Amino acid sequence: MLYTGKSILDVANENNFAIPAFNISDWAMFKGIMDISEEKAAPVIIAIHPDEVAHITTDLIPAMHARAHRSSVPVAIHWDHGGTYEQMIMAIQAGFTSVMIDASLQPFEENVALTRKVVEAAHAAGVQVEGELGTIGANDSYGESGAAEIIYTNTADAVRFVEETGVDSLAIAIGTSHGLYPANKNPELRHDLLEEIKAAVGIPLVLHGGSSNPDAELARAVSLGVNKINISSDIKVSYHNRMREILGTDERLREPNAIQPEPLEAMKVTAAEKIDLFGAAGKASLY
Repeated sequence: MLYTGKSILDVANENNFAIPAFNISDWAMFKGIMDISEEKAAPVIIAIHPDEVAHITTDLIPAMHARAHRSSVPVAIHWDHGGTYEQMIMAIQAGFTSVMIDASLQPFEENVALTRKVVEAAHAAGVQVEGELGTIGANDSYGESGAAEIIYTNTADAVRFVEETGVDSLAIAIGTSHGLYPANKNPELRHDLLEEIKAAVGIPLVLHGGSSNPDAELARAVSLGVNKINISSDIKVSYHNRMREILGTDERLREPNAIQPEPLEAMKVTAAEKIDLFGAAGKASLY
């Protein structure tokens, strides 16, 4: 059940739940996320950002299409945090069904112009577009295109941005940061701002930097209109921490079938928690 970003998110918007966008960086992670999504009967967005694309290459996308087509749940394959028009064209040609153009660090007018250009090309190819307005923080070197400080999305700017670009969904800055939060930093979401923006624009809203946020904050964000939440660090930590433990038990271990099953199960536990938290479990029946 391969879907575009808009068609999969419109159902979430109409039914007030959020679809997890899980960032994967190898085939095993992709397979594990697909398996747990099917077990939970939950729609899923497979997100891949440029660093991950460089690692797995776009050659893997046709295989993802094949897996999605025989899946029992809706699946969108999403290019996360695209930085240039040329990159977005490459993503469309490679078979991504949804793309994000992130020009949030550029001046407003430049962000609008680039996003509108991407929307025109993507819509012509039947691919949907996510834009970003405001800047999401970065907690560590793995924070994709995050700014040092959060610049909250302005509601009036959001209305104008959506009208002038024609984006299908909008990533907003309401207090999240990419990466894992250090011990001395506590995430705090501006739910009042979220509610204001949702009422003003109406389209599906996206929350980036969803790892490490308290469950109650994320659940409230979903209830107020967030329809897509990106999860990367949390599932990767679960996956690789368990892998380190497995590898530490026997230095002779070398076969993936002996190493990866338990790390994948650990990742699936974390992913299942997010699916439940976002209200996505069982929602495949709505499509």
